[in-house]
Amino acid sequence: MERPARLYGLWALLFCAGGGGLAAPAETQPPVTNLSVSVENLCTVTWTWNPPEGASPNCSLWYLSHFGNKQDKKITPETHRSEEVPLNERICLQVGSQCSTNESEKPSILVEKCISPPEGDPESAVTELQCVWHNLRYMKCTWLPGRNTSPDTNYTLYYWHSSLGQILQCENIYREDQHIACSFALTKVKDSNFDSSVQIMVKDNAGKIRPAFSIVPSSSHVKPDPPHIKSLSFQNGDLYVQWKNPQNFYSRCLSYQVEVNNTQAKTHDIFYVEEAKCQNSEFEGNLEGMICFMVPGVLPDTLNTVRIRVKTNKLCYEDDKLWSNWSQAMSIGKRAVPTAYITSLLIV
Repeated sequence: MERPARLYGLWALLFCAGGGGLAAPAETQPPVTNLSVSVENLCTVTWTWNPPEGASPNCSLWYLSHFGNKQDKKITPETHRSEEVPLNERICLQVGSQCSTNESEKPSILVEKCISPPEGDPESAVTELQCVWHNLRYMKCTWLPGRNTSPDTNYTLYYWHSSLGQILQCENIYREDQHIACSFALTKVKDSNFDSSVQIMVKDNAGKIRPAFSIVPSSSHVKPDPPHIKSLSFQNGDLYVQWKNPQNFYSRCLSYQVEVNNTQAKTHDIFYVEEAKCQNSEFEGNLEGMICFMVPGVLPDTLNTVRIRVKTNKLCYEDDKLWSNWSQAMSIGKRAVPTAYITSLLIV
């Protein structure tokens, strides 16, 4: 009977030794304390908190934070978090503590702190607030009055970005049909490092409507000016087009549409151009800063009218939706003489 007892003891020893090699689960830490929230500028929301009381001395504290829908999850050692958030609705951040950056680790009890939109009737806030950065020179914002507002409401637009020392007021407010608009200078040159979002708030002078907010990333909502056609020429049955891009843009950051209308054939062709370089010998003159494109199979004895427009592409910008206006048209070729007119000349 001793052998079975010894075997049971051996198995118990092996089991204990194996169990001792397993990593103990991480100890759950106490929750963070003194979670608070504040607003800077127009839409910079900052949550701050203190480390948990009674945390394990062997724990290097990390903090898990995410919004109420578990989006934008972050795990950092800092006891604060700042986000640019349009304050048009209630926003809640949940924060917990843990001992590693492992997302599978169970954090402490999550503590939540919310910030509510400004007081006022939601139906009084302006609607369809949209801002477009025109040629990287000025920003134009437009909106419609809220449903529960007086027709004679006087609006004020405020804006801020990181290059400004303070919040500024847009002075140039005007009407465009049903919309109200305001434009302010916002300049970016080619080699500048301006990459800040622009924070926008629209309210009324009397404080009777709820303010409306928007955040415009500097890499989106950009509308270039139209290009300028410099020359048109025929070579071997092809039409060569040269133009200059709007200022402030690199050629690699733009996409193009070239429109060719032929009056005799009554054709309307649009060519999509992603890369347009002046490398062919057919393009003459000083090509520095010029953009070129060859339209194949165009007859020189017919009248051809060309227009071009451009938009930003996703190589340099977040979106590629806003086309410039069409350039001024330029024509080349011969206008066809009507047959009836030729017949009348022969009769005379």
